[in-house]
Amino acid sequence: MLWIERYRPGNFCDIIGQERAAAFLGSFAEQRSLPHLLITGPSGSGRMSAVRCLARALYGDHADENTTVIASGDLFSEGRGYLEADERFAHLYHKDESVLTNVKRIVRTYASIRPFDAEFKLMVFIEADALPGEMQQALRRTMERYSRTCRFIFVTSRPSGIMPPIASRCLPIAFHPLSTGLIVPHLRQILAAEGAAPIAEDDLAMIATASRGDLRRAIMLLELTIRSGAPLVLDAYERTGSERTAAEILGAAREGDLAEAQRLAEALMIDGGLSGRELLYELRKAVRREFNDPRIAVALAETDARLSQGAGEFVQIGAFLSQIMEGCR
Repeated sequence: MLWIERYRPGNFCDIIGQERAAAFLGSFAEQRSLPHLLITGPSGSGRMSAVRCLARALYGDHADENTTVIASGDLFSEGRGYLEADERFAHLYHKDESVLTNVKRIVRTYASIRPFDAEFKLMVFIEADALPGEMQQALRRTMERYSRTCRFIFVTSRPSGIMPPIASRCLPIAFHPLSTGLIVPHLRQILAAEGAAPIAEDDLAMIATASRGDLRRAIMLLELTIRSGAPLVLDAYERTGSERTAAEILGAAREGDLAEAQRLAEALMIDGGLSGRELLYELRKAVRREFNDPRIAVALAETDARLSQGAGEFVQIGAFLSQIMEGCR
């Protein structure tokens, strides 16, 4: 079992660095009542662990039966494929209807069903900011109609993506990135529990710093370090093949080799299966890491805006690389 699963918090006391949020959720569990919730914060801060703790505190052994979790980002990026592959929704999915229509019906159905041995059930939307505006409008009505049998929990790292009519119906609970001072002792406890050889304090601090407040990422880096048995080289863990290629693309464009930059970009999109916006995301990470140039940041933003409006991906990526080549000469 991966360490991130083995050391996932099992109750509110195990959640570190989020005492205020855990206290709120714990009090709701004790009272057996809670409002709709808008849980915000970065990845790895304990948001979903807290939701799972809440479900266990409310429902005990029936937590899974009374909790429906929907990965909004995956749902609306994969569309029909997501609904067809998820056995929970097979009996409600209609191939002749749009994804949005199917999702509305699925949510209404699950929200209306009375929970097992409880007054209400939970419906959790991960990456809730990925919910389209029309879906959020429909959820507003569903929240009002089925509030007796269902409580909605929206989990997001981008609260601005949640429409005001939804946000106003939820109690906001904020999670924050964890400090290095909290992450390092936790990593030390995991090493002791695993019986692993101790790691120098400087290396633990380096892992905690590289995780940028993401405890899940820190635990993954710690496990990679222990299992590899090699000296700690964080850059080798953090950079994927796509990130390395993205850095090569930017480097070729800055050096004036447009043909090579386009070849690498098209290889990532055709052979690697990345969309134009996914490629921009990889390029943006490379910019933050190696090419701290405001002109590139502006070009990325402009290209992203054009792609969001349906412009041709290959044309816009080519135009972006040309803009980089001309601007950085």
